[in-house]
Amino acid sequence: MTTSPEGFGWQRLDGPTSPGGPRLGRLATPHGTVDTPAFVPVGTKATVKGVRPETLREVGVQIVLANTYHLALRPGAEVVRDLGGLHAMMGWDGPILTDSGGFQVFSLARLRRVTEEGVTFRNHVDGAEMTLAPESAVAIQNDLGADVIMALDVCAPYPCPREEAEEAVRLTVAWAARCRDAHRRTDQALWGIVQGGVHQDLRRACAERLVAMDFPGYAVGGLSVGEEHGQLCETLGWTVPLLPPDRPRYLMGVGEVRDVVVAVGLGVDLFDCVLPTRNGRNACAFTADGMIRLKNERFRTDRGPVEEGCDCPTCRRFSRGTIRHLFAAGEMLGPILLSIHNLRFFTRLFGRLRDALRQGRFEAEGQALLDRYYRSD
Repeated sequence: MTTSPEGFGWQRLDGPTSPGGPRLGRLATPHGTVDTPAFVPVGTKATVKGVRPETLREVGVQIVLANTYHLALRPGAEVVRDLGGLHAMMGWDGPILTDSGGFQVFSLARLRRVTEEGVTFRNHVDGAEMTLAPESAVAIQNDLGADVIMALDVCAPYPCPREEAEEAVRLTVAWAARCRDAHRRTDQALWGIVQGGVHQDLRRACAERLVAMDFPGYAVGGLSVGEEHGQLCETLGWTVPLLPPDRPRYLMGVGEVRDVVVAVGLGVDLFDCVLPTRNGRNACAFTADGMIRLKNERFRTDRGPVEEGCDCPTCRRFSRGTIRHLFAAGEMLGPILLSIHNLRFFTRLFGRLRDALRQGRFEAEGQALLDRYYRSD
């Protein structure tokens, strides 16, 4: 086990530690354990859209994510704290992870300015200014009460000038040290985030300086922001081996199936992405044979489940034709049902990868999975 705050630790379950390669593990937190590699559904505003916490458990979700920036705006960190923290507010008694607001540096670029002190946003709710500094980002997350919290970072876009990527790394490292100094709760683990774009030397420099700060876990940020699949894989191949083999590794914002399989093969433990619920709300369902779009006319009288062999509540009780009707009629149940199915697709996917690791057949199983999923491509 690693040296971590109280109630935390990561343990490798499939052999000796090494810098790279796929690995099976278990992350311990004060609110339970997570078998890794694992998928983390996104609950931006303290809810996974349209899905009850009991259903999250039913489909195999182990840990969820909430967003610091959005919750600081509404209802406010103090309100979340006074409601008992995120666990009470969400009705979720399992592990929770919060991001720092760093991704909004990328996604809300037109509404923010970055200085040495932090990020000032003209927020999207009412246009008022809001500043996130390393100290306030940590204080907000301390109030939110998640099990794992993230250091404030700068997520640079792709493509961007090298000078911009260099400045993002400089600020990310400086802010990580300030976050570490500001962190007050011993029942929360603060993790650092490696930035550097697609530049090998910048990734190395950032990772080395963060590792020297001895965080109990590390994330790789700044990917899946426009770069090609090959660039993502190459960048991960440089970066993951730089991270301590006895600490959890988290790839932020990545959920494309081929990206997941490659990253697990390189030794990544946790993944978060909005794809399951966002695609579900848009009538797109993940299946082992690829994505299907249930608004298509060919599903009008289809009496089969969304995916043959899926054990989710949606596939057990509803047909493709019924779900198509719900979307055509503008009924909220349609997006809910497909979100549930898509979440189960991802928990089944990660369960299959963990089983393959236990049985020593990850490479063959991963390739078989990709061959089937992308067969129509």
